[in-house]
Amino acid sequence: MRHNGRNHNQIRPVEIVPNFTKHAEGSVLITVGETKVICTATIENKVPPFLRGQKKGWLTAEYAMLPRATEQRTIREAAKGKLSGRTMEIQRLIGRCLRAVVDLDKLGEKTIWIDCDVIQADGGTRTAAITGAFVAMVLALQKTEGVEKRFVKDYLAAVSVGIVEGKGALCDLDYSEDSTADVDMNVVQTGAGAFVEIQGSGEEAVFSRVQLNELLDLAEAGIKQLIEAQKAIIGELT
Repeated sequence: MRHNGRNHNQIRPVEIVPNFTKHAEGSVLITVGETKVICTATIENKVPPFLRGQKKGWLTAEYAMLPRATEQRTIREAAKGKLSGRTMEIQRLIGRCLRAVVDLDKLGEKTIWIDCDVIQADGGTRTAAITGAFVAMVLALQKTEGVEKRFVKDYLAAVSVGIVEGKGALCDLDYSEDSTADVDMNVVQTGAGAFVEIQGSGEEAVFSRVQLNELLDLAEAGIKQLIEAQKAIIGELT
């Protein structure tokens, strides 16, 4: 039994609050258990220099964590004057995953900026950011372009899975589970079930092909539930 009473294949309660901020074209507050992330999407009528004149759009993402998002205060990276390797890796992941489901050729010379700010962290911040950012992006396209289906090819969501000693394979790890996991994996999938990214590693442990398959099955089931939560906000892609 997990410490929070969940079954091994059960994700935490998910809530997505649309239009959470006033100014961004698209925004949500996504809550996954005790993890809370504000995601906004901004559409800018220009592209980076390397894409000018190619009639093609771009999508990029930034990720940050507030100092008291964690149990102990962390110094703002702006105060340090540089981003940590973890932050750069996560924001590249978010951008890379969302670009997989956006038709950048049809977008034209526009840039979608995704901003994900963690206001409370309890594990799974990067996966919650991807799931929430997708909804914020679709809301922004609905508001500015009218018909998002022209630009968005499929739904996109992410979840963590892992193997914890004495508990086996688990879906949607919170911090206490994640920090003691022998194997930790982040899985990103589309609504059609195609994989966009799988990040998995053992921590002083290894895992078998059978265990890998079990983890992917758990992730797939969890992601289906997350996509249903997305559909409750944005509906079917029309």
